[in-house]
Amino acid sequence: MNTPSHDVTHLLLDWNKGQQDALEQLMPLVYDELRHIAGRYLRKERPDHTLQTTALVHEAYIRLIDQNQANWQNRAQFFGVAAQMMRRILVDHARGHQADKRGGGAAKLSLDEAIEIADQREVDLIALDDALTNLAALDEQQSRIVELRYFGGLTVEEVAEVLKLSPATIKREWSMAKAWLHRELSK
Repeated sequence: MNTPSHDVTHLLLDWNKGQQDALEQLMPLVYDELRHIAGRYLRKERPDHTLQTTALVHEAYIRLIDQNQANWQNRAQFFGVAAQMMRRILVDHARGHQADKRGGGAAKLSLDEAIEIADQREVDLIALDDALTNLAALDEQQSRIVELRYFGGLTVEEVAEVLKLSPATIKREWSMAKAWLHRELSK
């Protein structure tokens, strides 16, 4: 992510204060990075996926600007929330597609690419979402770390900043979450 964090953070803080012009200035600064996140998601989807990168970015951005309760703190938090929204949009899209097909054609993505699980297998996006929901019930923090690292593409340091934890804690929790997800998705 190459947008200067102080520019984005400054605009987010101004937006928190109700300055609508900050929102207008924010979009050009974050658009390319949102497209990058969306592209990373969609590369992991099935080849015939009907949702395009631009549509995913726009849908996520609309949801982001509708966040009246958001207390924006910094750039890393913003992109973490954006990644979470993109994940929700894709899961909703996959569930709708699966319902249309009466259970067939679930979206696939390679968990190995980001979570570094040893065996090469594709994971159903809905199964991954269900596993993350189960992980959140057991350990909300680990689930959030997976979401920010895997879906948001944030570094260990950026996740530590968002969650206000040490990088060592993030690394330890990340390792435990990967092991738990590997076991859960191997069933």
